[in-house]
Amino acid sequence: MKQSGFGYFFQGIKLALTPGIRRFVIFPLLANIILVGSALFYLFSHLNDWITGWMSYIPDWLSWLSYLLWPILTITILGTFSYLFSTLANLIAAPFNGLLSEKVEEKLCGKLDSDQNLISIIKDTPRIISRELQKIAYFLPKAVGLFILLLIPALGQTVGPVLWFIFSAWVMAIQYCDYPFDNHKIPFHKMRQDLKQNQAKAYGFGFCVAFFTAIPILNLIVMPIAVCGATAMWVEEFKDKH
Repeated sequence: MKQSGFGYFFQGIKLALTPGIRRFVIFPLLANIILVGSALFYLFSHLNDWITGWMSYIPDWLSWLSYLLWPILTITILGTFSYLFSTLANLIAAPFNGLLSEKVEEKLCGKLDSDQNLISIIKDTPRIISRELQKIAYFLPKAVGLFILLLIPALGQTVGPVLWFIFSAWVMAIQYCDYPFDNHKIPFHKMRQDLKQNQAKAYGFGFCVAFFTAIPILNLIVMPIAVCGATAMWVEEFKDKH
């Protein structure tokens, strides 16, 4: 049944816990826990020093903004770190995320158009990794531009976090919705066009993923949930078009 982008994310939680699907969640979950968990340990060891350094660039006459900017900067740094290491975790776990997506689609539809299994997914790893690198090439210039904006005193610390969160939502929608699209060999540019034609649900889903990705501890389990939710969205919103 069709629902909102937020609804697909929460449907992903239910799907990830479904018998027959759970065992395909294990590897993406482990990859996310190891990489993102290590990043969080490093982050919390340095977070206070980084924010203090950034706050030193704010002019004295704007010092009253410190009460507002401190939580905004904290959330921005958490979101940035979570995004970067989630991207790395997705790169490593991509073949298994693709397999998880196939099994979820099989669960929802009863059958698939393809007959891929674990062995065929592993053999297809070079193409899958190439697809992940396409995503990174699409995201990276925009991420660098936003990071430069964040370094601009006052303006960057006020406008930058809002733009970064909107960008992160779009990134997360593309990142996870691409797995079922790629399983059906649909080109990356065509997948982006389809999401742009259904931006409300794409952003709704992406906002949920970005929000939980920025929350310590919860972000350790987001990856397989997002794959499951994105696959449910593919089945209901896009599959019939292809």
